[in-house]
Amino acid sequence: MSVSTVAADRSVCAPLPVLGRDVTVPLVTGGEVTYAALDYAASAPALQRVWDDVAAYAPYYGSVHRGAGYLSQLSTDLFENARRTVAEFLGCRDGDQVVFTRSTTDSLNLLADALPAGCQVFVFETEHHASLLPWRNARVTYLDAPSSPREAVETLERALADREPHGPALVCVTGASNVTGELWPVRELAAAAHAHGARIVLDAAQLAPHHPVSVAELDVDWVAFSGHKLYAPFGSGVLAGRADWLREAEPYLAGGGASRKVARRTDGGVDVEWHETAARHEAGSPNVIGAYSIASACAALTEAGFDQLVAREQYLIEKVRAGLAGVPEVRILSLFGDDAPRVGVLSFVVDGWNSSHFAAALSAEYGIGVRDGLFCAHPLLRTLLGSDPQTQGECGAPEAAPGEKSLNAIRVSFGAGTPDEHVERFVDAVRELVQDGARWNYRTEDGRCVPDTSA
Repeated sequence: MSVSTVAADRSVCAPLPVLGRDVTVPLVTGGEVTYAALDYAASAPALQRVWDDVAAYAPYYGSVHRGAGYLSQLSTDLFENARRTVAEFLGCRDGDQVVFTRSTTDSLNLLADALPAGCQVFVFETEHHASLLPWRNARVTYLDAPSSPREAVETLERALADREPHGPALVCVTGASNVTGELWPVRELAAAAHAHGARIVLDAAQLAPHHPVSVAELDVDWVAFSGHKLYAPFGSGVLAGRADWLREAEPYLAGGGASRKVARRTDGGVDVEWHETAARHEAGSPNVIGAYSIASACAALTEAGFDQLVAREQYLIEKVRAGLAGVPEVRILSLFGDDAPRVGVLSFVVDGWNSSHFAAALSAEYGIGVRDGLFCAHPLLRTLLGSDPQTQGECGAPEAAPGEKSLNAIRVSFGAGTPDEHVERFVDAVRELVQDGARWNYRTEDGRCVPDTSA
């Protein structure tokens, strides 16, 4: 579909209503402006639908699985119905489990805790730290960043073919990069993993809010994502997929809800019979509102229609890319090249600018919220920026002052709730900052670049 076609059709898919769309923020130069939230990749604003559903349920909140009262029974039904809604949204297979967690990070740490003895994990250096770092008790093979989707598949195939011994193995891969937004060849990577007797988990934190994700169609063994990136920011996440490793593992947390039966032994000890369902890894009082909010977001995105949401987002992507292409000082970061399909996430650097300084000016002078830093994907950013592994850099802003060279980039990200005006204002602001410079003085404070208001 061409950009012009999308532009002509986008009226059939207006931005979905989100909280904060009318919030105004002060400008350091004076006055106020409607805030342009362009940091969806970190946390997307809550859909109005999600907020309304949660508000309607809140008076009926009760304990889950433990109460005989009406509110407890209602809350239990709502919690379990949310599990079924998420399973449908993810295209889960019969027998798959949906475990509610706190986030993608929590989900992948749960899976890491459930790995069978001797499991070898294969992960590309391009992953977010949430999927790069949890495998501390396994043998990990880190794969170099590929320059194309085909190279990614070939790299994985070689690594799997060379592994010794041939015991259990797991591949962890992102669906869409949190840095470049580029889509990864998940189905092909899953086929390669299975051909070599390995399993695969998909980090869908950046994919699920933008594209349909089907466990069955992609043929992945597990999928993990976060509610706060899916327009449901209530501290919730999901791990969904095959039940066997989860059922055979020790509970992620020990406590009430995970146990079916607890009894004292004659020797003074305790015998525990654990659940074999998803409850095995959901000890304690669950985040009912978080689970319900995810289900509400899943329903809202499904009803809106991913075909239309994807088409409109592609229109916004092309709008941003075309605008930035007109500023020679801007370099968009990419692994797979300019033509690679992507979601609404783009990172870039600006010649002559410290990225933290640039992001601070976008916020303070234009009311535009973006992200700067290494985006919790340090190895990937170092590869994209061509830096030495020892170069200073942090997950947030580095210590470099305005005008100094630093190892960081700027990320703009958007989604189903983003109006045209926000990306248009962003492109205009980038052009003005590059051409005219910042209108205010900035300084470094606690590692961040901030407007200097001391004068």
